[in-house]
Amino acid sequence: MNVAPGGNLEARAQEARAALDAHVREMIAWHFSPDTGSPFWLDYARKLPFDPREKIQSYDGLKHLGHFEDEWLRGGPVRRWLPKGLEGEPLYVFETGGSTGLPKTRLNIQDFRIDYSQFSETLSDETFPKGSDWLMLGPSGPRRLRLAIEHLAQVRGGLAFHVDLDPRWVNKMIKAGKHQDLEDYKEHVVDQGLKILRGHDNVKCLFTTPKLLEALCEKISLAKAGITGIFCGGTEMNAQFHRFAREELVPGVDFVPTYGNTLMGLACSKPFDPETKDYTITYYPPHPRAVFKLVDPDDPERVVEYGETGRVMLTTLTKDFFMPRFLERDEGERTEPIDLYPWDGVSNLRLFTRFEESVVVGVY
Repeated sequence: MNVAPGGNLEARAQEARAALDAHVREMIAWHFSPDTGSPFWLDYARKLPFDPREKIQSYDGLKHLGHFEDEWLRGGPVRRWLPKGLEGEPLYVFETGGSTGLPKTRLNIQDFRIDYSQFSETLSDETFPKGSDWLMLGPSGPRRLRLAIEHLAQVRGGLAFHVDLDPRWVNKMIKAGKHQDLEDYKEHVVDQGLKILRGHDNVKCLFTTPKLLEALCEKISLAKAGITGIFCGGTEMNAQFHRFAREELVPGVDFVPTYGNTLMGLACSKPFDPETKDYTITYYPPHPRAVFKLVDPDDPERVVEYGETGRVMLTTLTKDFFMPRFLERDEGERTEPIDLYPWDGVSNLRLFTRFEESVVVGVY
């Protein structure tokens, strides 16, 4: 996000690419230096026939490291991921997954604050007023969202109320066919959110998931309750839900779709244009801290053409965490750079087709 809007888009895309390559060199130097790197990556480097600091000089050079494997994040010791250069800083452990087997864990030191401070700069001060409070209604617990939303509220001069929803419990109820229990649990979560909205007039901003938003709107008019901005995330959110939210659930309320996860941070969506009423959701990663490539599922070395469907290959490049070329569980269409984000994005993000039978998503 360090390439200022304006000017020739192609030139700015080239500028963004140069900034990415410089950032890759900085992160490689950090994570593979004995003075600053983590035990995991220093051990990994000892098994390579080359020094990554000499071999890798650009984003494309990351191919020499292969693909990051998510199994590496299951189990401990979790401190093997701690960069020596950040020793002594307060550590946070964030989890993802965990419905079956060990959850994946990653250390977080500064990333959630940086990611959400940057995201804050993309929000409207009119619809997400500074000084107003937030309601976070969704999965918190061991996930980054609790601290992240709290930081977002704080950096905008407010505070955050929290109501947790445990997606692991939701998954268990779905698999057990306990549909009434699932409805009761959703009611329990939504009722807690309603009490906060009715009891605290300064709550004007909301983070929630598509299903909880829909359930909340069955009980109350969020606009009449004082909500002016909604930040909503989830891979199950598609163009159809986007239209439904803007036109029927919360008309007149600013609705900001986002895509985020524990491994990356937060991707912003292409701003909605009320004139074209194009409800397609296109996400752009927080470049150069994270990069999306849409690749051929059968040949991950081939980046698909613009408009073509591909599997998301995510690279995270921060001092906290280095994750090169991880093949995500999601797919979508490769989307061209835009003035606001002069780098590749992804449209119509959804579960990777080949995982549809083995992964439960969209449960909350």
